[in-house]
Amino acid sequence: MAKKILLTSFQTWLPHHVSNSSDDLLAQIQAEEFLLASLTFLRQLPVDIALASQKAIATIQTLQPDAVICCGMAESRDRLTIESNASWSQEQIYTSVNLEQLIAKLSHTKISHEAGKFVCEGLYYQVLRYLKQFRPQSHCLFIHVPVLTEINLPEILADFRLILEEMGA
Repeated sequence: MAKKILLTSFQTWLPHHVSNSSDDLLAQIQAEEFLLASLTFLRQLPVDIALASQKAIATIQTLQPDAVICCGMAESRDRLTIESNASWSQEQIYTSVNLEQLIAKLSHTKISHEAGKFVCEGLYYQVLRYLKQFRPQSHCLFIHVPVLTEINLPEILADFRLILEEMGA
């Protein structure tokens, strides 16, 4: 049976944003046929930690996914970055995914240890905390997506597909 993966993205949050690259990437993936896992999309979460976390956790409770991949936009980055951890107050929670092994096959992705101290990190922390407490067998990643261009899109899509394959394996 195919593993279930929940994918999330955010709405835009600044006036100059035409779209959110995390949502643009998920739109590309959603348009494809993906056979190695069952993908569920929770796109355009509000840019609000409490609301985004509430919606994501409610979907996790209903779906019971094997993996959750949360995506957010990182305008200043030039490649996909997978966040190793999320912090809240004095607590830090790390993903259970072996990131070194995961990125070994990827050409346009690196590991980050700084999730941004904004809604991205807040959502990641809340989802990691929920899974740790209620679904410890489920894995979670947070992936920051750079602004997508004609030049970087093929490489980013290729890496993201490989991440989905690994998470669905």
